[in-house]
Amino acid sequence: TESTPISSAESVIITFKMAAVLNSVKSFGMSEAVINGGPDFMDAPVSTGTSIMAVEFNGGVVIGADSRTTTGSYIANRVTDKLTPVHDRIFCCRSGSAADTQAIADIVSYHTNFHSIEIGEPPLVRTAANLFKDLCYRYREDLTAGIIVAGWDKRKGGQVYSVPLGGMLVRQPVAIGGSGSTYVYGYVDSHFKEGMTKEECFQFCANTLALAMFRDGSSGGVIRLAAINEDGVERKVITGDSIPKFWEG
Repeated sequence: TESTPISSAESVIITFKMAAVLNSVKSFGMSEAVINGGPDFMDAPVSTGTSIMAVEFNGGVVIGADSRTTTGSYIANRVTDKLTPVHDRIFCCRSGSAADTQAIADIVSYHTNFHSIEIGEPPLVRTAANLFKDLCYRYREDLTAGIIVAGWDKRKGGQVYSVPLGGMLVRQPVAIGGSGSTYVYGYVDSHFKEGMTKEECFQFCANTLALAMFRDGSSGGVIRLAAINEDGVERKVITGDSIPKFWEG
């Protein structure tokens, strides 16, 4: 049978209708790659996903994070180390864009090490936190980075600083961040208490991160923990069946 040719006016109408369909589908969270038949992670940025936290205790801090890195819905790395050393007794926990947070951590690490050489002693935790704040605020339109800076120095002992999206800086006795943090604010508020021991902080962080990982699809893998005090850094990894279990309804 002979096909009927489509007029230019009909072609324009069809184009507009297709655009409307594409826009309506995108509004439900599907990317153009999915619509065209390709997987969404092909064009998605690499994200650290994430559930991170830090807690002060008498004499130091405990920091923790999950280990899942995603590109869209694809898990690119299930054993990422999001506890990044900035100096000997200063670490940062990274959430947001993997590329952005790694670049910022490298820059701050360079400056803190140079600063340490200049003054002839280890840098202050607040100095490192201010460097993170300056970078995150100055480039707030271009970066996707939520950082928790934690560590120990001889002037103020253990300290935790939160640098959320936008570049604010605030010191807190306990800080949580990342996509998984929204599920555990209530748990943290009800279970945190000042004056906890190092072991109590380890258990508190493990429980909080386990709860966040269970509810948040962008968090998962293993739980990495570290205690930072005058003696140095003590690291732990909780894997598999050792991760705390709660009601899974």
